[in-house]
Amino acid sequence: MHLNILYADQHYVAINKPSGLLVHRSALDKHATQFALQLLRDQIGQVVYPCHRLDRPTSGALLFALSADAARHAQIEFSERRVVKTYHAIVRGWVDHQGVVDYKLRSEDMPSKYFEAKTNYRCIGQSEIDLPVGRYSKGRFSLVELQPLTGRKHQLRRHLAHLRHPILGDTRHGDGAQNRFIREHFDCNRLLLHACKLKIAHPRSKEIITLHADYDETFSRLSKSLKLPHRENAP
Repeated sequence: MHLNILYADQHYVAINKPSGLLVHRSALDKHATQFALQLLRDQIGQVVYPCHRLDRPTSGALLFALSADAARHAQIEFSERRVVKTYHAIVRGWVDHQGVVDYKLRSEDMPSKYFEAKTNYRCIGQSEIDLPVGRYSKGRFSLVELQPLTGRKHQLRRHLAHLRHPILGDTRHGDGAQNRFIREHFDCNRLLLHACKLKIAHPRSKEIITLHADYDETFSRLSKSLKLPHRENAP
């Protein structure tokens, strides 16, 4: 697999991670044979350090450092919440224009603990199509822009489910009828969540690096098929 490199200098390299690719080896999937970290290392011929994570089914901008010092700088930027992360998601129903989800999430690893979690959201487009979905005679969908203000596990997926607008293709927190609909009508088997932009301060110049990651073919095709903004005209 050849990775699409979005940005590279002597400190950082960023890729547009495909949906379905793990960032690095994980006990969660012992059968996986390909990982973004190893693929990128072999592709550019040098050691890379992951600066953050994307869930396996999520596509989009993923940043790696080329030195331990650059990795530490990025980790501080992420922990201090100075990094701006922007995602696009295709969800069930018509989402209100914009708002903030301020809803604590229970730890998936320690069920007795809850963590603060906040997400900004903004509706980019809405659509209705003349095909039945579950118990509804027509399907209604929204393309939503999301900016997580905290970094909890599965935060965006869980916050959208809390709003009753689950992300299409989410097999853990989503809607089974909606997921069957996109599989049967559009041959889509992926989570429709994409990290489209990331902003972080450069470790030396302190200027803001802005990474842009285009939709992949499946995300763009689904957006177009569902009459939502797609690659050519999404903000």
